[in-house]
Amino acid sequence: MAIRERVLDLLFPKRCVVCDEIAGQEGKAVCRRCRDKILYVQEPFCLKCGKQLQHEEQEYCEDCKKNRHLYIQGSALYDYGSMADSIFRFKYAGRMEYADFYGRELYERKAGWLSMVQPDALVPVPIHAARKRKRGYNQAELVARHLSSLCGVPVNNSLIYRPKQTAPLKDLSHSERQNNLKRAFKIRQNDVKLSTIVIIDDIYTTGSTIDAMSEVLHQAGISDVYFMTLTVGRGI
Repeated sequence: MAIRERVLDLLFPKRCVVCDEIAGQEGKAVCRRCRDKILYVQEPFCLKCGKQLQHEEQEYCEDCKKNRHLYIQGSALYDYGSMADSIFRFKYAGRMEYADFYGRELYERKAGWLSMVQPDALVPVPIHAARKRKRGYNQAELVARHLSSLCGVPVNNSLIYRPKQTAPLKDLSHSERQNNLKRAFKIRQNDVKLSTIVIIDDIYTTGSTIDAMSEVLHQAGISDVYFMTLTVGRGI
């Protein structure tokens, strides 16, 4: 197997997850030039949504001070700016292979947090069926499955679905996002009687998506909703 992998690396050299240039290091997902460019969320971070904060004395970002969120807590891996191009390629350019790297990074850096939460399942944010057909995959589900293979928490992608095809959120205000996501999610059935779940997504900005999911999950009897995301914007 090792020989086969070396041959494949020679024929199809791996590209860096960050810059998309040939990585140049056997078996490495990130090239030497980019390893230090990745900005991980570190303390101090918002105790509610996980956004990076600027001052040690802060406990919550301004958004979480002003707005009531329906989830218990979230945890984020990267500062969005340092991985924005990578996430874009993963989400829109068919780079499904990135999911292995992201899943492993989440496990290596967030295993302690997951152990504290003790979820019954990982629930990826669903995308509408038409969007999944066009894209070919749900990026959040790919990450969840790779993370699951390492941490042992099962993935449940049949619990909640997206019957409404919503507009992209990136150019909408907070109130517009909330209106856009009304009735965007529905529960199929909580047959396995889950009580604690961790939602998996790629980007956290205002929390509108996580809150919209949390609302219907609570209605289905799931009391404890957390989330884990690859990237998050900075708090103030």
